[in-house]
Amino acid sequence: MAVKIRLRRMGAHKAPFYRVIVADSRAPRDGRFVEEIGFYNPLTEPALIKIDEEKAAKWLKNGAQPTDIVKRLFVKAGIK
Repeated sequence: MAVKIRLRRMGAHKAPFYRVIVADSRAPRDGRFVEEIGFYNPLTEPALIKIDEEKAAKWLKNGAQPTDIVKRLFVKAGIK
């Protein structure tokens, strides 16, 4: 099972916010997931990024692959 750390879109039409989740790479974007490790709200000024560093580190150590956008969020949040 290939595990990814990616964004799950939430919120209303034209007002998105995202949850950072750990999911099987074959699962749909907003489908089943293993664990929620944070959230990202691009509409606030500045954008709000809250990620549980311990959970993120645990999943990265276990081989979970973050998507490109999640990698950028990790850098902004100071993880890794």
